[in-house]
Amino acid sequence: MTQLSLFDSADLYEFPKDLLEYREHFLNQEEADRLKIHLLETAPWKQRTQKMYDKMVLTPRLTAWYGDEKNAYPSDNELDAHHWTPELFSLKQRIEETFGYQFNSVLLNLYRDHNDSVAWHRDKESRYGKRPVIASVSLGQTRNFDFRKKDHHQSKYSLPLPHGSLLIMKGDLQENWEHRIAKSLTAMKERINLTFRLVNKL
Repeated sequence: MTQLSLFDSADLYEFPKDLLEYREHFLNQEEADRLKIHLLETAPWKQRTQKMYDKMVLTPRLTAWYGDEKNAYPSDNELDAHHWTPELFSLKQRIEETFGYQFNSVLLNLYRDHNDSVAWHRDKESRYGKRPVIASVSLGQTRNFDFRKKDHHQSKYSLPLPHGSLLIMKGDLQENWEHRIAKSLTAMKERINLTFRLVNKL
């Protein structure tokens, strides 16, 4: 898989800046360490089920949702709605003030080890709007975030997301590209991913 570069380089692919924004050290080491420990110890982690190939299977990761109000959450009766913690609300405000976007909820994913993953997908749920902006903060183990063209799967790129990094997906990314976190053959420690979203009321 080609290594994705977000920087100017003659020999590496540069992802369009109207689709992605990236800050490798959005949180410093101390901030990222403190938030990771806090979430590991306090978040109401839950393993969900989802339908795949006409069967219900356990998702290979744990999740938790927080947000402004109950109707700011996806319509999934397996997800419990939780009010913002001071730590998560402060991080939301920091991202909003830095980049000028607005969010009313955050989905937390806990990848416990190298066996946890999320399959190829696009965030196309109608509650996210036509051109959703999703701000993704990574804590803990560096994992590769893979992209591929929706209709041209040979076009694949991979971006390592280290501890404290921030990746913002926007524009037509969800329309034309799929993304995933793949399982790994290399042993890995836990990784927490926080995806801040603006969920529309139905």
